[in-house]
Amino acid sequence: MNRDHRTPPPHTADERATLTAMLQFQRDTLEMKCAGLTPEQLRSRLVRPSGLSLLGLVRHAAEVERGWFRNVINGERSRSPWTPAGSTDWADFDVDDADVDEGFAVWRDECARAREIVAAAPSLDVTGTVGEETYSLRYVLAHMIEEYARHNGHADLLRERIDGTTGE
Repeated sequence: MNRDHRTPPPHTADERATLTAMLQFQRDTLEMKCAGLTPEQLRSRLVRPSGLSLLGLVRHAAEVERGWFRNVINGERSRSPWTPAGSTDWADFDVDDADVDEGFAVWRDECARAREIVAAAPSLDVTGTVGEETYSLRYVLAHMIEEYARHNGHADLLRERIDGTTGE
């Protein structure tokens, strides 16, 4: 794996700085797990019976970023570029013919947009809704850290199967 370019989260900071730094560290970890691999390796599903691939995880992360930050917190109605119109199925994991560069570009754009939304929020008490449920920005940030941490564990297993690379 390439050299670790992640910035460790601060050990003493306010709540917003801590949460956003932890989330960015998790985003950077996913990128690090994918670094230096070929498109074929990124599409590989090597932990059967799971259909997970590193590219599928990146595309899923883009969808989760979009869903929570743009659609829930910002009140947008943004749709996935991978799910056909009229479908409710998530196509982020359908990567057999997926464009790797597009997947990473969409993910990076969604991460940048999420950072903008968080930075513009007057406080972590800002809320958004999904159906009948209301969520605070604080909850969304904590949930996103959990989401990435869980999937980074998957990414670690996939990367180890691809080339033997292990580590945080």
